[in-house]
Amino acid sequence: MQRYFNTEGRCKPDIHYMVGLDERMDRIKRLFVDRGKYFVINRGRQYGKTTTLMALAEYLKDNYTVIFMDFQMMSTASFADEQTFVIAFIEYIEELLAVKKELRKAVDVQAMLDLKTLKNAGRISMAHLFRKLSRICGTSKKPVVLMIDEVDRASNNQVFLDFLAMLRRYYLDREDNPSFYSVILTGVYDIKNLKLKLRPEEEHKYNSPWNIAANFDMDMSFSSEEIAGMLKEYEEDHHTGMDMKAVSQWIYEYTSGYPYLVSAICKLIDEEPYRIKKFRSLEEAWTKEGIGEAVNILLTQQIPLFQSMIRQLNDYSDLKRMLNAILLQGKRITFNPDNSAINLAFMFGYIVNGKGSVQVANRIFEMRLYNLFLSEEELTNAMYNEAQRDRNQFIQNRRLDMKLILEKFVLHFSDVYSEQDEKFVEEYGRKFFLLYLKPIINGTGNYYIEAQTRDARRTDIIVDYLGQQFIVELKIWHGNEYNEKGRQQLAEYLDFYHQNEGYLLSFNFNKKKEQGVKEFRIGEKTIIEAIV
Repeated sequence: MQRYFNTEGRCKPDIHYMVGLDERMDRIKRLFVDRGKYFVINRGRQYGKTTTLMALAEYLKDNYTVIFMDFQMMSTASFADEQTFVIAFIEYIEELLAVKKELRKAVDVQAMLDLKTLKNAGRISMAHLFRKLSRICGTSKKPVVLMIDEVDRASNNQVFLDFLAMLRRYYLDREDNPSFYSVILTGVYDIKNLKLKLRPEEEHKYNSPWNIAANFDMDMSFSSEEIAGMLKEYEEDHHTGMDMKAVSQWIYEYTSGYPYLVSAICKLIDEEPYRIKKFRSLEEAWTKEGIGEAVNILLTQQIPLFQSMIRQLNDYSDLKRMLNAILLQGKRITFNPDNSAINLAFMFGYIVNGKGSVQVANRIFEMRLYNLFLSEEELTNAMYNEAQRDRNQFIQNRRLDMKLILEKFVLHFSDVYSEQDEKFVEEYGRKFFLLYLKPIINGTGNYYIEAQTRDARRTDIIVDYLGQQFIVELKIWHGNEYNEKGRQQLAEYLDFYHQNEGYLLSFNFNKKKEQGVKEFRIGEKTIIEAIV
């Protein structure tokens, strides 16, 4: 069977192209498991948690007795009450013993029989269960590691919280009462932040911190080098002639190494029917243009990751307002994990701590969020409607005329918003330009904001269109000297993107301003400046 890029569930190295995990497994073993840590791997949806956990179980089996459970395998009815949960838990262990030969060899037979007989003991409790589990741990030939995947599936259930409480107590007392040597839980929610929904009026309350959990701060994203290693395996099978270093870097720039997004882009490039729409061969598809086309396709798909994001934005209005303010108003928000909206966004994987400020985690999330926020205004916004009418004149021979876009934007913005004050434009000028740009490149090109220059005073928008790249800086006018520095800064910035031409859109509130578009030369760079 030929290997392929997988975006559905756990990845397996024998049938999927995937990033090598051995180095990561060794580090988790040394720093956490070997030290007997209780820790939680909590990351956003489709971040490779299950793949990591199952790979770790395989990696540990020579040194530990591993009990691997997935709470998705337990029905909602299993959490109905304490006794029902205990019986379901025991039956799960029995199923593991039936299929895991190494587990049967490691576990004491009598200790296991004692656990089985508990099911028929009449009224049983969580305490009974843990006493039997303690005996299994005490008689095991190797230290026992408990792994539970999708642990937050039952986080709104008091029985589950009781289970965590008992697990905590036995773990802390394991020197006196044998228990699990190491405990590993995975889920989107950290156990310190599990949402408690036992009654409607408690919907926004959280349970007390579980102070035994070690801080699992390992970076689970893929580096550009790790992506290149995966592509090397692919290239050995397909011989496309791709520039693996460049391709892996381009993929990383869009995804910041978010595991699902990396695999999704590769899958879209590799597999029909997506590739055959625009590319005659795999060699043509594994290029910067091919990656851009894959991103465009991905941004239109209703995948669970994006559906979960939209649902959570609707559920948490503060979260949505914060992301809207960052992206459309250019607000710089200090990264403070004690802020509930920031904490949620970080836990879901939508933001990162970018040198002390909140930043959207990757360009694809950013573009998806821009599309969402802008689409909410498309039907009523005058600039969007003007661009819809103008759009055909901006593209000639598959090339985008950015200078003409700026000229038309200046004309329409002056007609529609000339009477607005500086505060209004500071907050909404960026949004209006993006609303004008969106219908022009929609479906063919994409855009994103350069995080390093995103603030209320200056924004660099990067536009990719069929292999062309445009750097457009948006800024508020603060005098000629400040503007000269802005041109020089943009010229220097063009070097980073290997561009000779850049675009500057200045919002000027000087009554004597000269509106329009001018061209400047700074060294070998051309700066086209539009003043509105």
